Amino acid sequence: MPPTRSLIFLLKLNGKPLFTGFLRYLSSSPKFLSDSIRGTFYMESYGCQMNFSDAEIAHSILQNAHFKKVSDINEADTALLLTCAVREGAEEKIWRRMGHLRSAPRKKDRPYLRIGILGCMAERLKEKLLDGRFIQDRQVSADFVCGPDAYRDLPLLIENIQERGVKGASLALSLEETYADIKPVRKIGPSAFLSVMRGCDNMCSYCIVPFVRGRERSRPLKSIIDEIRQLSSEGVKEVILLGQNVNSYRDVSEAVNLGDNTVDTLSPGFKTVYRQKVGGYRFINLLDAASSVDPNMRIRFTSPHPKDFNSDVLQLIAERPNICSQLHLPAQSGSSVVLERMRRGYTREAYLKVVERAKSIISNIAISSDFIAGFCGETDEDHYQTLSLINHVSYAYGFCFPFSLRNKTRAYHRLEDDIPQEIKSSRHEELKQALRTSAHQFNKSLIGTTQLALVESVSKRSTAELAGRIDGGVKAIFPKFLRDSSEIQIGDYVTLKIESCTSQTLRAVPLRKTTIAEFYGESQRDQNVSTM
Repeated sequence: MPPTRSLIFLLKLNGKPLFTGFLRYLSSSPKFLSDSIRGTFYMESYGCQMNFSDAEIAHSILQNAHFKKVSDINEADTALLLTCAVREGAEEKIWRRMGHLRSAPRKKDRPYLRIGILGCMAERLKEKLLDGRFIQDRQVSADFVCGPDAYRDLPLLIENIQERGVKGASLALSLEETYADIKPVRKIGPSAFLSVMRGCDNMCSYCIVPFVRGRERSRPLKSIIDEIRQLSSEGVKEVILLGQNVNSYRDVSEAVNLGDNTVDTLSPGFKTVYRQKVGGYRFINLLDAASSVDPNMRIRFTSPHPKDFNSDVLQLIAERPNICSQLHLPAQSGSSVVLERMRRGYTREAYLKVVERAKSIISNIAISSDFIAGFCGETDEDHYQTLSLINHVSYAYGFCFPFSLRNKTRAYHRLEDDIPQEIKSSRHEELKQALRTSAHQFNKSLIGTTQLALVESVSKRSTAELAGRIDGGVKAIFPKFLRDSSEIQIGDYVTLKIESCTSQTLRAVPLRKTTIAEFYGESQRDQNVSTM
């Protein structure tokens, strides 16, 4: 192991990093200017889809700086872990992974693996990751840390530890950084993540995201549409628009005059902790433009906030066949008392009105959600109200986690984490069971129907079967050959007849290859015949 010294070398003045001299120093190095490979790196991503999208951005930045990505960690000089900080368990997983990497045997020509911690955990823990801690009687630490808005500094961070043995950190949050000019290095496949905005302004009392991802800022609409056009020309069949609060998208990069659309229109009964935002292209403009690029390219988006689903947005989703009719509506709790304590900006009743309005506007809608078990002050009655909400809405699927107190949040400073761990665990299990039951009921309602699926991969259990997702986001498993023995390929759209299900997957028979336009044209004709 080479000697190291810790140095936070990206000093900051008024929140801006000062490393001009450092850049000049590096640029004088022949290795920096050379086209030769400067080093190899291995990447692992944890947590939300934004981290997987960020991994593609980081890959592009490092590739352009002549670092090579490898799939075998034994061939890597540096391991990069893109991390989550939403819950304590997510961070503990990274500490354990670091401990494993430090203790794993290495090749003689690469005796020391440098570890970089990227993303939200880096932003939250900062120099504590460089100082390290003991895991199983072994000191474990990172060689450098890099926050979500500082990936452009990765080549400098790696160069500094690799060539000079100097630990470093780049952690300044930005009000402008969106990486709009970076072309991600994506895996070849039918679907692509596309980050459209970053950060969150909602300041929910339990959530660390505003403190580790910063304030909301959005990519210019033109750059997003140009990238979607490029993806369409490359054969991508589905684009997933990403953001911490994706449906609060607001592009103010150029002066626009959109009349009433320039003012936020929240769902009825919802409020925010920030002032009403005015001006710019909004989420409805983004959805409109994105879905107009290619009528046979699916558009999905995640993760939204229920407050931004006004009727105009819901109506557009209903009108465009290529905008998936799957809405993620994170409820977090079914109790108005707990929702107020969470600072979610709505009541149980207001949330249910959004659900009812969405169901009335969008046919064949599939709704998913997130829930927290055991939030501060949650009573048995509050918990039962959450269970009843799950039963009432009939979610297609959902996610739930026991509450994990995070420092810096309002809950940390103003509330008491007073629910014992065993009660949190018990309520968590009950929420999971309720969501499984709801998902199974939803999937059973699809038996006998025909669904459009995009083929994503070979089934994990059998090479004779394929896996894809229907419009509502539920996974379907089906044979890889049609009845006429023609083979279905990954990236094809297929019409499926749903025959059976579990709470997690559908079993189906493929009827024919199709397109979005053909499928919904056929569905409309079948509906007209049925009506006659």
